[in-house]
Order: sequence, then structure tokens, then C-alpha cells
Amino acid sequence: MARKGAQGVRVCLDIWHPDCWTLQVTAETSGGLLGHGVHEIDGLANGRFTAYADTTEEVDELVAAVRASDLTESVWETDDHAGDAGVPGSAARGIVVRYELQNSINDALVSRGFIPDEPVRMQGGRERWTVLVHETRQTVHERVEEIREERDADIDVELITAPEDGGGMFRTDALSERQREVYELARRRDYYTWPREVSAASLAAELDISKATLLEHLRKAESKLLGDD
Repeated sequence: MARKGAQGVRVCLDIWHPDCWTLQVTAETSGGLLGHGVHEIDGLANGRFTAYADTTEEVDELVAAVRASDLTESVWETDDHAGDAGVPGSAARGIVVRYELQNSINDALVSRGFIPDEPVRMQGGRERWTVLVHETRQTVHERVEEIREERDADIDVELITAPEDGGGMFRTDALSERQREVYELARRRDYYTWPREVSAASLAAELDISKATLLEHLRKAESKLLGDD
């Protein structure tokens, strides 16, 4: 249960977890997937996805990889999504995939109050979740740590903002000089865009600090910008 007085936040999570077919096939091919929801039917996870790529041939390769995966039970196609708003790439196709429920991280997130705010993006062997949660920033990190341990997952908390924030127009007066420097560099280098244009390691190298130090500066800056300190 959310603590009394907690304000909802919007959180971007970059996730890897074991035994996941979406991570397997997107690591092996050049295409990507958009996840539109997972439901339990007859003890199996049933997920609706959009497979996308730059060409029809690449989409065919991606869908073939999904069918061939030893982590999927069945795959059936729905319709052509090429040209749909919000779908990357020039070719896209809708699919429904059945797979083992325990291999989905969906329930681990939703049961802790993380509600998807947009389709989940899978590309390059990673999943990117944008979720809403009625909790404080501190509680978000605590619950993410629970999921890491429970699912043996690698989860990066990329960004926490107020849900109504549209353009990232925060006042940075409360930030230290170093926090402002790190935060503004991350903004300028499109660290918070999707797909991400720069890695945390690259930003850290540019500032001549460790990746851990950079991420700590960003977390503290975000906390102050959200008024959680």
C-alpha cells in the first residue's frame, strides 16, 4: 500500500531478466518489440506484441526467431501495424505469444504498484518500461531492489519524474554545482530519450568520474527536482 502523502511518479526502467524470450530474440535480430499487455490464460502468459524493424524481411526474421525460441509455446499473427503512430521502423506486424508465466516479469512489477504508462519496448536484449506508481522516490528504489533479488534481474532506474511533467522543465536552483553539471549534460546528450543516445558509462568518461558516481549524482538531482529530499 502506498504511504499516506505519497505522490505519484513516472518511472523509466531498463530491465534484463533471465529466461525471457523477448530479450533472447531481440538480442539475436535487428528488430524490436512493443509489448501491449500480458494476461494469464490456462496457466500460461498470453502477451500481445508488435514486432517492428526497418524492412519486412527483418520483421520476418524476428517473428521466425520468436517461433523458434524454446521459451515460447505458440505464436499467432494478428495484423499489419506498418505506419501506425508510435511504432518505430518501416515494417511492423502484430503477434500474440504464449509462454510460461514464471518467465514474465510483468506480475513482479504490477504486484508492487508499477502500472505501465505506455507499451513496453524490447530491443537489443533489454526491456524498457515506463510506469506510473503512487509512491515516493525512496520507495520506488526499495521495490525495484526487491524485484532484482526475487527475479535475479538487472534493473536500472533511468528516470523518475512527476507524471504531469511534459518537457522536463524543472528549476535546478536546489542542485549543487556538480549535480547540475551532471544532470544538464545528461539532458543535452539525450540520456533520457528512447532509444537512449548515450550510455551512463560514456557520460561518466566525459566527466572523468566513475559510472557509479555519475548515477549517484543523477539520483540525488532527480530527488531534489521532485522535492523528495
